[in-house]
Amino acid sequence: MGEKASPILWISRHRLATDGQGVTTLVGFYGCPLRCKYCLNPRCFSDDKKYTLLTPAELYSKVVVDDLYFVATGGGVTFGGGEPLMHVEFIRGFRSLCGDRWRICAETCLGVPTENVLIAAKACDEFIVDVKDTDGEIYRAYTGKDNSLVLENLKMLLSLVGSERILVRLPLIPRYNDEEKRQSSIALLKGIGITRFDLFEYIIK
Repeated sequence: MGEKASPILWISRHRLATDGQGVTTLVGFYGCPLRCKYCLNPRCFSDDKKYTLLTPAELYSKVVVDDLYFVATGGGVTFGGGEPLMHVEFIRGFRSLCGDRWRICAETCLGVPTENVLIAAKACDEFIVDVKDTDGEIYRAYTGKDNSLVLENLKMLLSLVGSERILVRLPLIPRYNDEEKRQSSIALLKGIGITRFDLFEYIIK
């Protein structure tokens, strides 16, 4: 386990209070099932594919230099992208190397096979879930995909890890949703047991 290489776009060190608790290193994977209209990381699905193939062991050797920061602050490694749960075997292999010493977080849309979520639930300490909007028409218009799998995976993840380990992101997306729609999403998600929300607005230039 843990020897297969995955495509890594970037490794961003010494992040604070942006990708989970403590000092974190953000690792960005190539590949995403969504095509969001205002995508922040279009490199994740661009045709140039300028990424580096790394094994979990090779990544570990690059980030272990910050072990002191991780341990002292309760931080660790956050996997993003792109969609990190497309590379869940890599994450599981990385967890086997660092053990429980570091906090492992995944920034995910949950638009992946259910089996991937089951594996991730055992490998990650926290999930930052980018739900965007629970309204199916809004979600499809913005991402190009259906959100029924996302919501089902979220319910399952909630049953596996509990609400304290899930942070749901609900942005205001210009020309796609508004505060009334966001409040509807909050109400729906609270109804299934979600308690932690990250509310913000996309600034489109």
